[in-house]
Amino acid sequence: MSFWPIVSCGLVGMGIVFLLIRLLLKASAATHLFQRGGDLHHTHQQPVPRVGGLALAAAFIGVEVFIAAIWPEHRAGTPDRPVVLVSSLAMFALGFWDDFKPLGAKKKLAGQIIISVIVCAFGIGIQCFKIPFTSTIIQLGGWGSVLTVLWLVGMTNLINLIDGVDGLAGGICLMLMVLLAYVGHQSGTMELLVAGMAGALLSFLWFNFPPARIYLGDGGAYFLGFQVGLFAILSSHKGTVFAALIAPLFVLALPILDTALAILRRGLRGLPIFRPDRKHLHHHLLGMGLSRRRVVLYFYAVTLIFLVMGFAAFWSRGQLIPVLLGVSTLILLVCAGRLHFSREWFAVGRIVGNSLEMRQEIHYALTLMRWLELEGGRHNTAEELWSDLVFAAQRLGFVSAKMTLADGERIWEQTNGGQPTHSVVEVLHAGRLGTLELKAAHCPLGADPAQPRQECDRLFCPCVSDAKVFEIVSELLAEGWVKGLSKSNHAEGTPLRFDTKLAGLQRRLQCNYSGLAARASSLKASPEPAPYPLETVR
Repeated sequence: MSFWPIVSCGLVGMGIVFLLIRLLLKASAATHLFQRGGDLHHTHQQPVPRVGGLALAAAFIGVEVFIAAIWPEHRAGTPDRPVVLVSSLAMFALGFWDDFKPLGAKKKLAGQIIISVIVCAFGIGIQCFKIPFTSTIIQLGGWGSVLTVLWLVGMTNLINLIDGVDGLAGGICLMLMVLLAYVGHQSGTMELLVAGMAGALLSFLWFNFPPARIYLGDGGAYFLGFQVGLFAILSSHKGTVFAALIAPLFVLALPILDTALAILRRGLRGLPIFRPDRKHLHHHLLGMGLSRRRVVLYFYAVTLIFLVMGFAAFWSRGQLIPVLLGVSTLILLVCAGRLHFSREWFAVGRIVGNSLEMRQEIHYALTLMRWLELEGGRHNTAEELWSDLVFAAQRLGFVSAKMTLADGERIWEQTNGGQPTHSVVEVLHAGRLGTLELKAAHCPLGADPAQPRQECDRLFCPCVSDAKVFEIVSELLAEGWVKGLSKSNHAEGTPLRFDTKLAGLQRRLQCNYSGLAARASSLKASPEPAPYPLETVR
């Protein structure tokens, strides 16, 4: 096949996304329909629509229709296309639903597994394993289905986890689609559709590059991650694990390492594995004072090097993989040293020892965070939610909390006995949801295991004495405040005040009043006497 069909599909995908995103941005600006309140870990200054995945899904369908109209013989040569289309859109729908109504990590994971199992049921999967440097092929049997599900679910979540900086996930997926389009062209599998997605991503980056005007959202990230995994399987010579599957892993080397360390970090500390945090590599770079644009460009530069390695792995039919793995390790070590986060990467022993001591207090903080989140839907004003935040802060061992909102500030503190303190300032949604300042005593009791533990005069213990514990628990407390406001349907973009009506309690009271009124009307309309004496009704 000539390159003209590949180029034309790329242009079609590019045009669909460019036009549709303009329409989505106009609709969002006019109605705020596509905006959802961000998490604590999202630091954008203004609400940004999270529907970039919708434009990509539309381009996916549009390119497929274009291929069916112009090159129907190409579709006839790939009988798995209906499964690819339906499963990809199903994965998009799962993430898109979560963009507007959070489903929870367990439900999303279950949905991803179900979609991946259905793909296996239709015969798409990793069926064999080819031993490198030999012609020996091992049939995997049922284990192939297990490996396929792990591969698809892993790729889906990997792209979602790296979607933390404007343009990062989109740019890496663009490189992956270019690689997969080449691999597909060599194997005669799905290259036109993959080229169309590459063009769509190139157009999407025009709007997503820092400062972003639109985000992928979970729908877009799930959609792209699943497609990367699926196209890699389809291009790997009917599921034989060799260069076509290994090549994308080189492009994803940096995200894979970052994600693996994040999962290890959260698991050891007792935090939910899929909970977002601000400890990823791009957060380290932002903390060093780099702009978002420079951070993304640094990631692009490193990923381009790995992209060349991915091409080399495919061209060599896997023969250069050992050499490429050594070069990749060397590059990662150099990056870690130059950017001053090698200690965070490799101090595993220290992290394990400290994390085991943190787990009990972090579990307690997670419980209070969830309680604070639920309380947000029961209160009438932000003042009432502040009272709950003070209670949670006291139970966790803080000695001071200060919340600054648009109409003033509230301060709670207790005696500290002159002890040194840890302190942190959390600016919540660029200050729209307040600025929270927390302090906790640097309690030395029990710090030295050789000395007997003493009793202190604090009302609640254990103290938030360790710097890492203080950092994590402070973030959880701030997250509970933000999620509590999201439960109350506080208007996004409106500066919060202590007298702000949170609407959660009012809405519930209105529903209760409507229910009582309907009950009263039915009792009045009924000719039969009430089954209970009037004096028993409270």
